Amino acid sequence: MAAEVLAQAGAAVTVFDHLPSPARKLLMAGRGGLNLTHAEPLEALLARYGSARPALEPAIRAFPPEALRAWADNLGAETFTGSSGRVFPRALKASPLLRAWLARLAGLGVRISPRHRWQGFAADDALLVNGQAVRPAATVLALGGASWPRLGSDGAWPALLPDCVVAPLRPANMGFAVNWSPQMAAQAGQPLKRIAARFGTATLRGEAMLTATGIEGGVIYALSAALRDAIAAHGPQTLWLDLRPDLDAAALAQRLGAPAASVSTRLRKAGLAPPAIALVQEALHAGAARGDLAALVKAVPVTLHAPQPLARAISSAGGLAWSELDDHFMLRRHPGVFACGEMLDWEAPTGGYLLQACFATGMAAARGALAWVSTPAGLGAAPPPPSPQP
Repeated sequence: MAAEVLAQAGAAVTVFDHLPSPARKLLMAGRGGLNLTHAEPLEALLARYGSARPALEPAIRAFPPEALRAWADNLGAETFTGSSGRVFPRALKASPLLRAWLARLAGLGVRISPRHRWQGFAADDALLVNGQAVRPAATVLALGGASWPRLGSDGAWPALLPDCVVAPLRPANMGFAVNWSPQMAAQAGQPLKRIAARFGTATLRGEAMLTATGIEGGVIYALSAALRDAIAAHGPQTLWLDLRPDLDAAALAQRLGAPAASVSTRLRKAGLAPPAIALVQEALHAGAARGDLAALVKAVPVTLHAPQPLARAISSAGGLAWSELDDHFMLRRHPGVFACGEMLDWEAPTGGYLLQACFATGMAAARGALAWVSTPAGLGAAPPPPSPQP
């Protein structure tokens, strides 16, 4: 996105990509339909970015969801809004959009150089790329986080900015490890549909997926930041699952029937699918009270021991501290160098919020770079950088 904005303004643009081909993570996102953004009101969307909202808000307001949709439509990737409010291209994959986008960039004169890796700065602040010094008028860094490293964002870049404050990269939108019994582990790959998950004061509806070593899925990802931080601070945490959120306890008790029948039979009568039944049985074998089966179905405890590793997470939290950037997304310690995307210190749930902020910050960094090239003295009058942190 930064390359497009810069090239449209007449700049000569080269994209250095250390992999053999570009946009591999975008193509991976396309396997899930390529959720570009969300159709909810802008105020609600901005709230999804939590503590990073003040830093991200100007960029997103300058390139909001309707602008992103218009951009995609203009590329021939017409979008639609799903029942959940998520926005997708009608093709439900990334490759048609990417082909059209690369063709547009080529038409604008953008040069893409694969197998070119940035290796830091030379003594005169030139860029080192594949061992050679490069001296552009402005540089935009879009180095990503550290999830799915084989797709390119391997999280190695903090070592190249030793004078900058970087919050540790952590998994975001990930699953969690659970010490299942062998019987429960055999349910791996089975979905838990139309459930509700509760942690702390938050209760959310959605779906989850059982894995051999734990649990993941949309409703888990939505609570993952709070769960991750709580585990880091206090150790294993209990997640409560309501397996029939559409029924209150009284109605569920009536469906379950008399205790004379087996637990499995009663749970089937109440409409629970086999993986949900297995989850209740797991809780009973672990010592959950047997007296009120309806109450257990409405609140099955699942002990989460650790988040999945960063390499398996959908996205990552942490990154370049906002204090290192000025209002134009320029690094205070490296005038003429801008940063955007997932390498910045923010996180958001799945639902289109991740790509929305990446597109918007890419555009914002490009506009900052254009302003720098036009009036470097003006942008250079930023306040001095903060003192380095240990």
